[in-house]
Amino acid sequence: MVIGDGILTPAISVLSSVGGIKVDHPRMSNDVVVVIALIILVGLFSMQRYGTDRVGWLFAPVVLIWFLSIGTIGAYNIYEHNPKVLRAFSPHYIVKFFKRGKKRNWVSLGGIMLSITGTEALFADLGHFSSLAVQIAFTVLVFPCLLLAYTGQAAYLTKYPSDVSEAFYRSIPDCVYWPIFVVATIAAVIASQATISATFSIIKQSVALGFFPMVKVVHTSKQFPGQIYIPEINWILMILCLAITAGFKSTTQIGHAYGIAVVAVMLVTTILMTLIMLIVWRSNILLVAIFTLTFLFVEMVYFSAVLFKVGQGGWVPLVIAGVFLIVMCVWHYGTVKKYKFEMQCKVPMAWILGLGPSLGLVRVPGIGLVYTDLPRGVPPIFSHFVTHLPAIHSIVVFVCVKYLPVTTVTPEERFYVKRIGPKNLNMFRCAVRYGYTDLHKREDDFENLLIKSLTQYVHQESLIHSISYSSDEDEETGEPFNAESTNVSQCKVLSETELCGLSSASITSDVSLETFPVSRSEVRFSIPSEASTVDSTISDLQYLINCRDAGIVHIFGNTIVRARRDSNFIKRVAVNHIYAFLRRICRENSVIFNVPHESLLNVGQVFYV
Repeated sequence: MVIGDGILTPAISVLSSVGGIKVDHPRMSNDVVVVIALIILVGLFSMQRYGTDRVGWLFAPVVLIWFLSIGTIGAYNIYEHNPKVLRAFSPHYIVKFFKRGKKRNWVSLGGIMLSITGTEALFADLGHFSSLAVQIAFTVLVFPCLLLAYTGQAAYLTKYPSDVSEAFYRSIPDCVYWPIFVVATIAAVIASQATISATFSIIKQSVALGFFPMVKVVHTSKQFPGQIYIPEINWILMILCLAITAGFKSTTQIGHAYGIAVVAVMLVTTILMTLIMLIVWRSNILLVAIFTLTFLFVEMVYFSAVLFKVGQGGWVPLVIAGVFLIVMCVWHYGTVKKYKFEMQCKVPMAWILGLGPSLGLVRVPGIGLVYTDLPRGVPPIFSHFVTHLPAIHSIVVFVCVKYLPVTTVTPEERFYVKRIGPKNLNMFRCAVRYGYTDLHKREDDFENLLIKSLTQYVHQESLIHSISYSSDEDEETGEPFNAESTNVSQCKVLSETELCGLSSASITSDVSLETFPVSRSEVRFSIPSEASTVDSTISDLQYLINCRDAGIVHIFGNTIVRARRDSNFIKRVAVNHIYAFLRRICRENSVIFNVPHESLLNVGQVFYV
């Protein structure tokens, strides 16, 4: 529904603001207004790639002028036309309203929903402002100005009821009509920008949680992590938005669709908020009950009213939400089945140990990075690879990229390295952890950061003599790299910069670790004085860096999921067609981590569900 909101908001906002031209030029055709709206919408979506960082400084002044303008005009209309309209704040008038019109007046609540739209997308502003700033702005500025604006329009309509379809522009004094029109158009674009950003944010978090195919996420600001751009989603939104605007050509039908999308988002938000209060915050049950019943009562009243508009354009957000729901469910189903297959078919550690130090293969110089979804165990794609190509690199690292249910993971905690099996196997595991708001920036050198963490681990492991291996149930051996866990007393220094900057020519048997300079960013280790330990450390680092210089190959598993022949029709369509199509068009991990094409190796495998 949020995605549907991101489609409908630009359509209704821009079309309604541009519609003000007809107030001053009544002979103008509605088709001309629609064409102008389409041109503005194309420009709006085309500018998304540049982000809002460069022009974001204009947003606050324009929005401030907009709210102060409609608030002032509203106050003027109340004073000029009918000050008695303020009596409408008394609750007993709404009771009389329903008694007089019954079902007809009840259905009219669907139109009232348009007066509170935008509140459902306030979370998108958290990418630009703090929660306190949003709360203060909404309470002190937005809400009072909206009350004045709508009350002023009501006062105007008591004197000119025939202008109900264009109440906003008709109620503007002639002397400020065109300045307000310009501000209204710019404000509509800004409002559309907020919902588009909200859609990008929802898609980004859905990808991180495994409910949406991989897409390209572009970080458009160095200061605000919430300012992102997703090209594929942007063009899909633009096409659907243009289709709705050109198809309906009227804000009335778009308003019906918009109302259903907004109230549905509010309902889902209330339900999810209730679960958070119960499970995460563990709030008092009485407080949770008061919150839930109060909000659900108000929202269900509006939801029951907008349901009467389904046949008048309200079906649009339902169809959009249904399509995206199918995509998310199918993608999640296929991803979970693929993960379970890998868990059930992972290679036992006993099989690896039975192959001997060389794994029964030809060990070629270099480092092989095998990407897998398994946090433990050897993935089946590895045995499939070595069975058909009996050669493997001198050092093998199983890389598992995981998105954790936290906002962000600091760079210092991102890479978690451990050894698999005995030392002579030269096999490691590296868990790479991201939060759901973390982005893969193009300037981040993923390969070098990973090798840097591996170098740090080998260095620490050689110094503390903690090499051992265990059974199949716990094949991870050695201690994970953690600088804080080592003794820092009486230590010699090997800085992070020097560890990662070493080349094969810079390490010789007679190099003393004391010769490396100390930098501000350094990791200190307690180094025994025995010469054998120092020689062993240098030898391990020498071997690692020689392998790095020989070349790094990124090995990805291309697992194809197929439905069994005896599966029902719905499952075959979902797995063999929808999921397969999503897999073909989704963004590969090799692209996300900027893996050079010449260093990429894909290993195919098919399994049936």
